[in-house]
Amino acid sequence: MRSVLVCTCLFSYTSYATIERVAMLKLLKYLHGSELVAKFQRACGLFLIEAAHQNGNWVHPPRKTPLIDAEAPHQLARLRCGNGHVITNEKDSNSNDKHKENGYSVGVSSRRQYEVRNRLLYFLFLVSAGLGHEVFYITFPPCLHWNLDPFLCRRLVNIWTMVMYIGQALKDVLKLPRPLSPPVVKLEKRVDAEYGLPSTHVMATTAIFFTLLLSAPSRVQFQFEVGLLVAVVLSVLVCLSRLYTGMHSALDVICGALISATLMLVTYPYWETFDRLQLTSPLSPIGALVLALFLSYTYPELDHYTTTRGDTTTILGVGAGCSVGYWVNERLGETFEPQGVLPVPLPALTLGGLALASSRFVVGVVALVATRQIMKTASLWVLCSWYGVSVKDIDARRRKEIEVPYKFTTYTSIGLVHSILVNRLFIVLGLL
Repeated sequence: MRSVLVCTCLFSYTSYATIERVAMLKLLKYLHGSELVAKFQRACGLFLIEAAHQNGNWVHPPRKTPLIDAEAPHQLARLRCGNGHVITNEKDSNSNDKHKENGYSVGVSSRRQYEVRNRLLYFLFLVSAGLGHEVFYITFPPCLHWNLDPFLCRRLVNIWTMVMYIGQALKDVLKLPRPLSPPVVKLEKRVDAEYGLPSTHVMATTAIFFTLLLSAPSRVQFQFEVGLLVAVVLSVLVCLSRLYTGMHSALDVICGALISATLMLVTYPYWETFDRLQLTSPLSPIGALVLALFLSYTYPELDHYTTTRGDTTTILGVGAGCSVGYWVNERLGETFEPQGVLPVPLPALTLGGLALASSRFVVGVVALVATRQIMKTASLWVLCSWYGVSVKDIDARRRKEIEVPYKFTTYTSIGLVHSILVNRLFIVLGLL
C-alpha cells in the first residue's frame, strides 16, 4: 500500500512538473512571437499595409490618401494628410534573412507600406529609441565628463562596456531571430541582420540610467526620488520603443532588462574596488588594452556578416581608451573632478552656464569627430595596404583581420582624446 502511495505521489509530481514546463514554454513562445509586437504597434496607431503581387509587379492597394516613398534607410519620408495621418513606405526586412532572389527578399514582398495614426506616440517612441543609439552614447557620457564630473562618466563607461559586450555576445550565441515582417512594421534597418535576444538597447540604457542614479548621490546634490522617477520613465520608454519600432519581441526586452539588472546587482559591491584598481594599479592600462583586444578577436563567429562584431569592437575600444586615459590623468594629478566637499551642488542653470556648456560640447564633439576621421582613414589605409586590398572594398573591410584592428585603433584613440586631451583643450581655449 505504501509503495502504491509513493508511486502515485511521484507520478502526480512528474505530471505537474511536465504541465508547468509546457505552460512555461507556451508563455515564452507567446512573448517571443511577432504577433504580440504587431498588436502593440496597432494599439499605438502603427499599421502595416501590405502590397499585392500582380503579374510579377508589386501593386499597392488603392487608397484615398497618397503614399510617400521612403527609399533612404534612415530617412523616413512623411506626409501630413488632411485626416492627420502620416503615411510612409518601408523596404521590407524580415528578421535575420538577407538572402535575395530576383531582387526580392525570399518569401516576402520587396516593400511594405505602413500607416501612422497616432503622431504623438510615433515621435515619442522614435525619440525614445534614440536613447539607445550611438549618438546618445557619444554625447551623453562625454557631456557628464566635460560639464559635471569625470567620475560619473568613468563609472558609466565601465558599466556600459561590460553590459554591452555581454549582451552582444549573448545575441550571437543564442541566435534567436527578431520579429518577422509581416505582421510587424520595421522602422529601423541597420541592425535587422543581427539576432534579437537580448535587446542591447534596453540593456545599455537601463544600465546607464540606474548606474548614474546609484553613483550620483555621493558626488552631486539632487533629490533621489526625482532621479529614480526619471530613470524608470526613460527606461520604460526605451523598452516600449523597441517594440514599437518592431526590432525586438517582448521576450527580448524583458530579458535585456533582467540581464542588465542582474549584472548591476552582482557587480555593485565591487564598483569602488574596481575604480581604485583602474586608477592606481600599474597594470591597469595594459590589462584594459589586452583584455579588450582579446575579447574583440575571440568574439563569437557567425555564418553570415552582421554589424555586431564591429559594434562590439567599437565599444571595447572606447572602454579601453577611456580606462587608459583616466589612469593617465590620475598619474598626472589632473582628474578635473569637482573641487570642494562632496557632494557638490548641481550647477545653476544660467545663460552664461548654458553657453559655456554648449561651447565645451561643440569643441569636444569636433575633437572626437576629427579624431575618428583621422584614425579611421589612417588605420584603414595601413591595413588595406598590408593585405593588398582596396580601401573602398566593403567586403574586404568586413574581414576580421581588417575590421577588428581598424575599429579598435580608431575608437581607442577616441577614448584617449576624450579623457585626456579635450579638457586640456578647454583650458587652452579658456572654457574650463
